[in-house]
Amino acid sequence: MIPPILTTDVRGEQDVVLARQRARQIASLLGLDALDQTRLATAVSEIARNAVMYGNGGRVMFGLLDDPAMLLVRVSDRGPGIARLQDVLDGRYRSSTGMGLGIVGARRLVERFEIESASGQGTIVVLGKQLPPGAPVSAGMVARVSRELAITLPADPLSEVRAQNQELLRALQEGRERQTEVERLNQELAETNRGVLALYAELDEKAADLARASELKSRFLSNISHELRTPLNAILNITGLLIDRIDGPLTAEQERQVRFVRGAATTLSEMVNDLLDLARIEAGRSIVRPSVFTLADLFAGLRGMFRPIMSSDRVGLVIEDPAEVMELATDEGKLSQILRNLISNALKFTESGEVRVSAAADAGGMIRFTVADTGIGIAPEDQERIFEEFAQLESALQRRAIGAGLGLPLSRRLAELLGGRLTVTSAPGVGSVFTLVIPAQYVERGQLSDPNVAAPAIEAIQHA
Repeated sequence: MIPPILTTDVRGEQDVVLARQRARQIASLLGLDALDQTRLATAVSEIARNAVMYGNGGRVMFGLLDDPAMLLVRVSDRGPGIARLQDVLDGRYRSSTGMGLGIVGARRLVERFEIESASGQGTIVVLGKQLPPGAPVSAGMVARVSRELAITLPADPLSEVRAQNQELLRALQEGRERQTEVERLNQELAETNRGVLALYAELDEKAADLARASELKSRFLSNISHELRTPLNAILNITGLLIDRIDGPLTAEQERQVRFVRGAATTLSEMVNDLLDLARIEAGRSIVRPSVFTLADLFAGLRGMFRPIMSSDRVGLVIEDPAEVMELATDEGKLSQILRNLISNALKFTESGEVRVSAAADAGGMIRFTVADTGIGIAPEDQERIFEEFAQLESALQRRAIGAGLGLPLSRRLAELLGGRLTVTSAPGVGSVFTLVIPAQYVERGQLSDPNVAAPAIEAIQHA
């Protein structure tokens, strides 16, 4: 057990001044800085003064606590006790003499504050001030501090008043410096706020510019697509007439050249249609027209469309019929367009093997379509880039394939329009699997699905 450093009685104001002086001296010898010395000395003098004024005098004992390392000051008196102690601690009670202010103020100046008071048995207050890190707490330290106190005489009351004035001046100076720092921080905060407001204004302006640019782009694509359609249709009609020999016979070379022109016009017409579809989707003018159809009918249409153009025996197109009759209530034209784009893309980049199309029911009333090929595959870093408009990857097949890089971006936009998503998994040299997941029954955007509410009937959608 560590013995106390010093014990002194307080019976009058002079004893209070002495307790204050000793508190400062002990704090200084234990390594506390000037500010903590002042805080402890002030707290001790306030509690000691209460002991004199309300407790018929008392005793102040200075000691050490080893865990945590702390200077403890115990002030006890023999007074009547504090009747409304909790109200005093909570700041709800203040006597006409000011009793309670010293207790509340002292508690704010120390790290540890304990008080016990009982009617007719007096009051005990324990004040604790944390010691600097690494300060050794032992009986040897107590002996050293006690020796220093024995050879150090307390200052006279006038010197103590002078010291208190100096402490007050230091506190005022510190308060002014803190106020200056707070004003500087407030100024910086105000400037930062102005900067943030300016940034938000600039962002709003940029967003408006982007919206205008997007609107202009969509309008331009829509207009140019409409303008290109007329001459393209004329080229297709005229070349069709020439190939059918309506205006007379053609030589073999003439027919080859006319078919070349017709093929180029067909490709360009498809690109124009894709541009127009993208423009409509971006402008929010693309309309979903749900109808009821079966997967078997959808796949039969795809087979009929691709059978005439399957010219290579090295690549097979397998469209698997579903194991059971499955009905959908969504936009058949847009779904067919997505699958056509995926199948065409797969055929372009598959030199040998097969392209396999399948569908199956998925969780939550969804339908999962897969278009898998044994083609050249796509590197992981390019698997999102292929869904960007006009993006084309470098490869020998890509240079031979004809296209503008709009099929996959348009397919993803159409999938989102139908309430679904389009993803890809692939590896170079292995092939690619494109997965389209859409609701079996289309639900307009903004309508929240409730798992407790049944989905709309097929007939209701069909006759809407």
